[in-house]
Order: sequence, then C-alpha cells, then structure tokens
Amino acid sequence: MKTTTISILAATAVAAVAFTAHSDDKKKGEAHSHKSEGIVLPMPPMSPIPSAKGAKAYIVQPRDGKTVKKKFKVVFGLKNMGVAPAGIYMGADKPTGHHHLIIDSELPDMKLPFPMDEKHLHFGGGQTETTLELSPGKHTLQLVLGDHAHIPHNPPVVSEKITITVEE
Repeated sequence: MKTTTISILAATAVAAVAFTAHSDDKKKGEAHSHKSEGIVLPMPPMSPIPSAKGAKAYIVQPRDGKTVKKKFKVVFGLKNMGVAPAGIYMGADKPTGHHHLIIDSELPDMKLPFPMDEKHLHFGGGQTETTLELSPGKHTLQLVLGDHAHIPHNPPVVSEKITITVEE
C-alpha cells in the first residue's frame, strides 16, 4: 500500500489540517479515505457556512450601559454552536465558528472575510474572552461569529451592540 500526504490550508487559516490518502495497486492514485492522525475532518464547503438554528452570539461581560476601568475584560457568549479555531471545519452536524469583535464601528459586509484592523479584532484561535484597553468615554462593542475562512455564517450570528463607558 502506498501512502500520500496532502496538507490543506485555508487562505486565512490559523491551523492546517493534514490528510492522508491511501491507494492500493488495483486503483492507483484513487483516494479511498481521508484521515488525520486519530481525527477525521470533512472538507469545508465554500463559505458562508450555514449557522445552526437558534444560534446566538452575545457579550457576557461587560453588561450594556456599564462603566468600566480603562483596562477591562470582555467575555464572549455563544448558544447552539461551538467554538473552533479559524481553518477548522467540523462538519454540518457540528456547526462551529470563531469570534470577531467590532469596536466603535458598524457591521462589515457579511459576504466578505471579516476585516482586520484596530476596530475589527479576530479571535481565530478560538478564544472566548479578551482584555481591552480603551480611551475614556463611550464605546460600542459587538460580536460576529466567523466560519473557518473568517466569513460570517448564513444567516450571520451577530450579538446585540452594547454601549459602555470607560472611566477617566
């Protein structure tokens, strides 16, 4: 039996998944199965990935309308979907994504990969919280769940926008 290893990496992925295709002498070059060392992952379909029914993103902390110190923790919440690093697709029966946080900005184009700048933060490692340091005054925060390629799901999983006040 001959073994060929193929590495697949999404354009903006943080993680690569290695698959092994087996072929035997009877059917040279035809892949019979795809497997990784102990884990079988399906090939992701084109984005956007469907979101789970009833999926909801929300900000656990801080609460809307609260006053916070200059440096504060933001905790992300998610219902009816799981969190997985960018580049990982677990399959239609295990809908997952990763968080993106919008600070003082409007929602981006939901058909394109999430922008990356000081107002659009990526948590492609699967993080569910972060510590921010913002200037004193009023600020808005909003979460958007992204699929394996940083594109919002269909329909998008977006939290309510909250407003906080950072103290002097």
